[in-house]
Amino acid sequence: MVHGWTLDLDMWEPQVAALRDSFRIVRLDRRGFGLSSGRPAPAKDISDIGALCEHLGISRVALVGMSQGVRAVLGFASVAPERISCLILDGPPDVGHPAPSAEDDPPLDYFRALIRTQGIDAFRREWAKHPLVSLSTTDLRVRELLAAMIVRYPGNDLVDPALTADLPPPSAFAIDAMQVPMLVITGEHDMAQRTRAANDVTARSPGTKRAVIQAAGHLPNLDNSMEYNAVLRAFLQHHASPFR
Repeated sequence: MVHGWTLDLDMWEPQVAALRDSFRIVRLDRRGFGLSSGRPAPAKDISDIGALCEHLGISRVALVGMSQGVRAVLGFASVAPERISCLILDGPPDVGHPAPSAEDDPPLDYFRALIRTQGIDAFRREWAKHPLVSLSTTDLRVRELLAAMIVRYPGNDLVDPALTADLPPPSAFAIDAMQVPMLVITGEHDMAQRTRAANDVTARSPGTKRAVIQAAGHLPNLDNSMEYNAVLRAFLQHHASPFR
């Protein structure tokens, strides 16, 4: 399970609790996020997935990527398709075209200037209001979980944009050529660009399943974990080997 931007492996707590009875769940704190040290490097997330699988003796894996984490998941599937049982793409950015629109995505230049002039705490306060991290649920525990992750985000990739310069272009992921079972998920109230990107991935990959989680935004695994977990379980039971 590969988290999105400003988040970390704790985002998957509701899924661990619900699915650990049937599946071996491995959560990755990407470089420079959560408890992982190092410099944020989205392209290296791809090789990190492979290294982690080697370390844990996992020869075949079902990958769940959320938002920015979708790029790492697709990147690994592109270089090692024989090791993938299935892919779950949650709230994907535009990964099917060489020149994706920035519409609805984080205003990175603005956030960089905010950190530079007012500091990381000012960024965190502003980011917490953005639709990409807005929750519909009133569950206080879930809201506290999200707030804690945002507080932990160090902002190193905003302070030094060169850290993310090695990210492969979206066209490198060859969505049309993917030969593994895929499920694409968005929340009912996700941002328009993310919904269009999810629909595009589904249309470009014959046989891909599409799920829309009700009463949820860009974080459907937190907003409506019960429905999200049921969708994951059904897909994984069909395409992934249960852990025994």
